[in-house]
Amino acid sequence: MATTLRSYCKINLGLAIGPGRADGFHALTTLYQTVGAYDLVTVSAAAASARKGSIAMTCNHAGVPVDARNTAWKMVEKALAVLGPRMDVALDVAIHIEKRLPVQGGLGAGSANAAAALIALERELKRQPELGTAQLTGPEKLLVASEVGSDVPLFLIGGSVLGVGRGEEVYPLPDLPPTHCVLALPEVGVSTPQAFRDWDALYTLPAGPAPGLALGLGLHRELTRLQASDKLSELSRALASAMCEPYSSGVLPDGEDHAENPVLALVRTGIENDFEEVVFRQHPPLGEIKRILMDSPVPEQAALYAALSGSGSALFGLYRDEAAARAAVERLTGDGIRALQTVTLTRRQYWAEMIG
Repeated sequence: MATTLRSYCKINLGLAIGPGRADGFHALTTLYQTVGAYDLVTVSAAAASARKGSIAMTCNHAGVPVDARNTAWKMVEKALAVLGPRMDVALDVAIHIEKRLPVQGGLGAGSANAAAALIALERELKRQPELGTAQLTGPEKLLVASEVGSDVPLFLIGGSVLGVGRGEEVYPLPDLPPTHCVLALPEVGVSTPQAFRDWDALYTLPAGPAPGLALGLGLHRELTRLQASDKLSELSRALASAMCEPYSSGVLPDGEDHAENPVLALVRTGIENDFEEVVFRQHPPLGEIKRILMDSPVPEQAALYAALSGSGSALFGLYRDEAAARAAVERLTGDGIRALQTVTLTRRQYWAEMIG
């Protein structure tokens, strides 16, 4: 017998890119939000037939690596390395991923697969106590997840999650209520490392040949770093103001009920995804897809908010009701763009509905 989980993906409700760090990553601030579209991850575990144990992996998508390059493989491998000394037997672990979500889509699908593989492994060990009762602690799981990938830790929390650092420092926020969501899934892949390189090329001046300019260029670079840091602070303040009571946030007009319209409160803060500035330049059709998500001939069916998710290529729109979301799907499919109609998940829904 094996354990199968729904591996839910995420969208980014605002993403600010900060300065480059010494470790090669960029600082960033984002609000992650899990949504109801998913892959399926199946894990089985048994006492090892050899002394050291093994990991085997399969996938229905030819573009997904089924070796140590895969995030789910890395997650299980790291977890077993921590658990090994605490267990009486080595394990043979088999992982199967049924891909339904795009690869390189900006939805964190690969990271979600990694988190789901760890949770499924835990369930396998609880189901078979003869394999050992050792488990990772909560902090250990988050640490291992952060070592596997920047987006992985959020999937050990679910719901609305603040991400800082390089995205791996995660903090649960009050949940937004379930909101109708449409995912636009164009047939193009966007490389996240390349998107960061394009961002750096846009905002970093090369060193000038004239020595007399060195001081000025250094000042410009320092100002650029300060401006990037300010962007992180601005988004953090915007998220905090939208998530608190209206009398302290000051973002809602008199008489409007914050509890009924938190998504609009977020939109009024001016949240946006910095990646759009560079990704839309490299892939202009993605900007047109955002317009399709946003606009509707029927004003009531326009998106509350639409944006690129992560570095793309997936985009999303949030809508007042199911009819507005359905209309957005029709607009997208009419233009030959694959679309998924789903809903945002609260933290409770995320965990309750994960088991397939």
